[in-house]
Formats: sequence, structure tokens, C-alpha cells
Amino acid sequence: MKMLHMVAFSLLVVGGLNVGLTSMLNFNLVNTVLGSMPTIEKLVYTLVGVSAVYIAYTHMNDCKACAKK
Repeated sequence: MKMLHMVAFSLLVVGGLNVGLTSMLNFNLVNTVLGSMPTIEKLVYTLVGVSAVYIAYTHMNDCKACAKK
């Protein structure tokens, strides 16, 4: 489960950076890297969304700061 958490967290970081760069600089990082492969690009966006749901669902159990004491 730790590996799944790390992958999901990494995808959230990529997604967050992409949204930030797109909003501030009109630069879509995922599209720039994978623009010639639209199917892979869509897969990355889907995985970022699934990762967000996974992290939101498991956050309370994984986060040391939020864990019930």
C-alpha cells in the first residue's frame, strides 16, 4: 500500500504543478511532454483524477498530522 500511496501522491504533485503552470503561465506541462500521444495524455489526466480520489479517501489513515491520537 505504501507504493500505491507514493504513486498517487506523485501523480497529485504532477497534476497540481500542471494546473498551477497552466493558470499562471498558460503552459500545459502534460500536453507539452505528451502532446503527440493524446491517448497517453488522457490516461495521465485520468490517473491524476483517480489518485486525487484515492488520496482523499485514505488521507486520514496515512497522514501523521491528521491521524486520530
